[in-house]
Amino acid sequence: MQSVGDYLLLRLQEIGIGHLFGVPGDYNLQFLDHVIASKKIAWAGSSNELNAAYAADGYARCRGAAALLTTFGVGELSALNGVAGSYAEYLPVIHIVGAPASAAQEEKLLLHHTLGDGDYAHFLRIAREVTIAQAVLTRENAAAEIDRLLITALREHRPVYLFMPTDVAEAPIQPPIGTLTYRAESLQSSLDSFSAAAEALLAEAESVSLLADFLADRAAMREPLHKLVTATALPFSTLLMGKSVLPEQQPGFVGTYSGAASAGDTQRHIEQRDVVITVGTLWTDTITAGFTQHIDPLRNIDIGLYRCRVGTQTFSQIAMKDAVAVLHQLATRYGEGWRDVQALPPALPELTAGALSQNAFWRIMQDFLRPGDIVLADQGTAAFGAAALRLPEDVTFICQPLWGSIGFTLPAAWGAQLACPARRVILLCGDGAAQLTIQELGSMLRDGLKPIVFILNNDGYTVERAIHGEHQRYNDIAQWNWTQLPQALSTRGEAQSWRVEESAQLQEVVKVIEQTSRLSLVEVMLPQLDVPPLLQAVTAALDKRNAS
Repeated sequence: MQSVGDYLLLRLQEIGIGHLFGVPGDYNLQFLDHVIASKKIAWAGSSNELNAAYAADGYARCRGAAALLTTFGVGELSALNGVAGSYAEYLPVIHIVGAPASAAQEEKLLLHHTLGDGDYAHFLRIAREVTIAQAVLTRENAAAEIDRLLITALREHRPVYLFMPTDVAEAPIQPPIGTLTYRAESLQSSLDSFSAAAEALLAEAESVSLLADFLADRAAMREPLHKLVTATALPFSTLLMGKSVLPEQQPGFVGTYSGAASAGDTQRHIEQRDVVITVGTLWTDTITAGFTQHIDPLRNIDIGLYRCRVGTQTFSQIAMKDAVAVLHQLATRYGEGWRDVQALPPALPELTAGALSQNAFWRIMQDFLRPGDIVLADQGTAAFGAAALRLPEDVTFICQPLWGSIGFTLPAAWGAQLACPARRVILLCGDGAAQLTIQELGSMLRDGLKPIVFILNNDGYTVERAIHGEHQRYNDIAQWNWTQLPQALSTRGEAQSWRVEESAQLQEVVKVIEQTSRLSLVEVMLPQLDVPPLLQAVTAALDKRNAS
């Protein structure tokens, strides 16, 4: 016999999770003893629950799923914003809440971390809004409910909520039968109908384009899509949220698509085609510059996680992997008749000497990136500036433009590095965003991690200044001595930091970083109101919509 807690840890390990993020609290301490004793699941203690939720999100983006542990009430509510972001952007995070013992709940005792009214379901009801499934574990239902929730998280690509009382975590349970796995399957008749409809449209087309977004990454479609665009001469692009899901160094890549705010000829190359194939797209305001996309639905083949659309026809119960396989077959059959488009993505401006600017910074970053990097760009000038980069092979790009919680990427970088310890992690974060979650720099140093952190210091909330209130006090922040923070947050001293103001300085610093292996923090001084072109277009759209 094993405990319910051990059963849960085994199931987490079976779906590919190797770390548990969170903060200890008296309602989860006994379960944490089992975590510490585990040889398969490592404890990743965070400075606060919100950061732990962000870290779990970053881990899930790189590993496919993640787990988060908080205590009842105060802990789970602190994590709620991070869990909501995972829900909005389709990440399977298993949120485990250590709860008071079952007997105390039944007696409605006024325990600490409650609202003092004997109702222990307040926070479960809140969690229902930002998780796809929930369960209150008992001795009798624990095995079935754990399995149900984990499979649901994998199938729906969204967080789930496991409410585990202290006595239930310790209760004996039979070992699981078989290994927990999930594989998306399609209804064959629906897939056949989709294939026929798609063929009718593609067979008559003389030109076709492909646009992919983040849901393709969630469904692990990176490799199949690479094969599709390699085998077929067609222009292709991604939206910002799905950037890196397609190979940007390959001929055919025409730049990051942002509707009317797209640089150069990107919008024309994607939209002005007989057929536009969209895979895993979700049209949101910040990545389309206020919904400025113009894709004719009658000429569109749209592939979702579990449903497809061809023109006005919709087909359900189709896994994305099977739909993409059908498209690959059709592209092989008809692709020779499609016009080859000789197009290059818009080029970044040439590097200029002297004081750093947004243009100069991104030009240097373009040369600094290497194949296999994990690049995280926080919402603001970092994310919208990074849209112009042409990513090297096998780079993973992480941003959060839908939920848009500033400060997300710093703890997410910690999670991404734990998920992929052999890969180089590069964090691009504004000074305002970094002030929200900087504590996790200490966790990175504690864990011996060596990410490269660029703090874009433009003296406050520049993204907000660009929307409204350029010189208002509410967009100002406290002035920090950023280069001293690695030493202040760790006694181990295994870090190096710089403050750079000119292009030549940054070029020299990145050369040093490439030749060393330590956590590196670079404070990059930028003009307060200097914003990337894409951000100018997006903020203008947001300001107009907010004022209407």
